[in-house]
Amino acid sequence: MKISIKKEADIVKKLGQVVYVAGSQWGDEGKGKLVDILSGHYDIVARSAGGANAGHTICVNENGKTKKYVFHLLPSGVLHENKICVIGNGTVVHIPTLLEEIASLKEQGIDVHNKLKISNRAHLLLEYHKIIDGIEEEQKAGKKVGTTRRGIGPAYTDKISRSGIRVVDLMDFDFFAEKLRQNANKYMSMYKFEFDIEREINYYKDAFELIQGYITDTTEYLHNALTNGKTILIEGAQGTHLDIDHGTYPYVTSSNTTSGGACTGLGLPPNKIKNVVGIMKAYTTRVGEGPFPTELGGMEGDMLRDQGGEYGATTGRPRRCGWLDLMVVKQSIKLNGITSINLTKLDVLTKFRKIKIGVGYKLNGQPINSIPASLGEFANVEVEYIESDGWMDDISKAEKFKDFPKNCQKYIKTIEDHLDTPINFIGVGANRDQMIYR
Repeated sequence: MKISIKKEADIVKKLGQVVYVAGSQWGDEGKGKLVDILSGHYDIVARSAGGANAGHTICVNENGKTKKYVFHLLPSGVLHENKICVIGNGTVVHIPTLLEEIASLKEQGIDVHNKLKISNRAHLLLEYHKIIDGIEEEQKAGKKVGTTRRGIGPAYTDKISRSGIRVVDLMDFDFFAEKLRQNANKYMSMYKFEFDIEREINYYKDAFELIQGYITDTTEYLHNALTNGKTILIEGAQGTHLDIDHGTYPYVTSSNTTSGGACTGLGLPPNKIKNVVGIMKAYTTRVGEGPFPTELGGMEGDMLRDQGGEYGATTGRPRRCGWLDLMVVKQSIKLNGITSINLTKLDVLTKFRKIKIGVGYKLNGQPINSIPASLGEFANVEVEYIESDGWMDDISKAEKFKDFPKNCQKYIKTIEDHLDTPINFIGVGANRDQMIYR
């Protein structure tokens, strides 16, 4: 079932020198798996936004056993030899998490020493950001956003308010220490918590020695790489509808999770991204609060969650589950310029006798063509469904489209027709080799 080397090379030729992998729903679509597969034929794999709130899971079959890797900060391509992994300027970097990931991989025989580059313009996520995140979420009481409490929002808040601390600041450590003291004292006074400032400073004095060799001007590096004909695979984090501008605000993340955000988050001009692959689950999930028009309760929702293992890789929280919502995906196609789709977790729908697909919305009895900006309106849309017959046969070992049961083939073609976008990749299981290329 594994995509052949010849086909992978053909895929890269069609996708172009720079390709962006975008989540087309509310995150957790399975981006890491396709990035891992395509990384074998791209020179550079880059993260452009977000931080350790990402949880990209890769399952690799090694000697008949499945080995699972979960990445929070490192790009998923790190498992491949001779690939450069870039953490771009648009990210917020929590150094302790990064060092934990590096150490964990080293224990498993994977050395990132000559693979990793961290932007000197990326912002640091410090321990007080995580404390603030927790305090602010508790203060929201019944209006919680449902953050991962990883400090992402407060770190981006510092960035936008121009009080953030960047990776480059570590190069002048006295300056870094003084800035950290100022920020920490301000927040301790504001939020009424205790924090060992000098311990944090001493930690970073030691940590800087460990990461110094990875720090560089990644924008300059990427532009030089493009000039020299290198190929770049950009790994999106979260999903389009968690974008700070275009998502279901305020139930969103704190960065731009679209292809436009990939450009600013790496310093690449828009005309360099030739294609965007949208990752779309065969159903819909989201974590945290916010409107979810196709959400299922009861037995069907539980069945989707259990069969899909829908629990956060970062937080372990159970995900909310529902039928596939094509209005959500259509909006993502517009926002990202999606040219190809990877349909993931199709196998999870096996044994559903009837499967619904949300194909349209009505608001106050009138059809609407886009997702309302008003959360009140979005929460009150009426979903127009079409219903498909399900399939009972196990599809996890399918190697070609024709191996699918007829009802499964019909489900895929129905989605493709409504989106007017080709479904070129189909995932039928968690492992790296359970991907079909059309």
